[in-house]
Amino acid sequence: MDSRKLKRYEKMLKEKRKEIVEKALAFKSENSDDRLGDFVDQSERNVNAMINIKIKETESKLLKAIDNALLRIEKKTYGICQDCGKPIAKVRLDTVPWTRLCVKCKEKQY
Repeated sequence: MDSRKLKRYEKMLKEKRKEIVEKALAFKSENSDDRLGDFVDQSERNVNAMINIKIKETESKLLKAIDNALLRIEKKTYGICQDCGKPIAKVRLDTVPWTRLCVKCKEKQY
């Protein structure tokens, strides 16, 4: 992959990473309500807390995938499927720039 394309993907990945981190920081400051409230309020906060934990787990995995993709850019292995070693299609990289697998290898996982 030429350096111009790599720079484009690097920019996409860094922007997505920044978006996730900023969203997480904003969420943390918005949800610092420690009031007790009644049973219904407490139940609602508990449900919301569980949902937020799942969201944070997903975001954490995505951040890890983005960081790994940025590392592959540094190592000049970005855009190469880690299973079969063939180039990953541009359309896939444009859609999921942090991917490490081509479509065929990803489908084999299912």
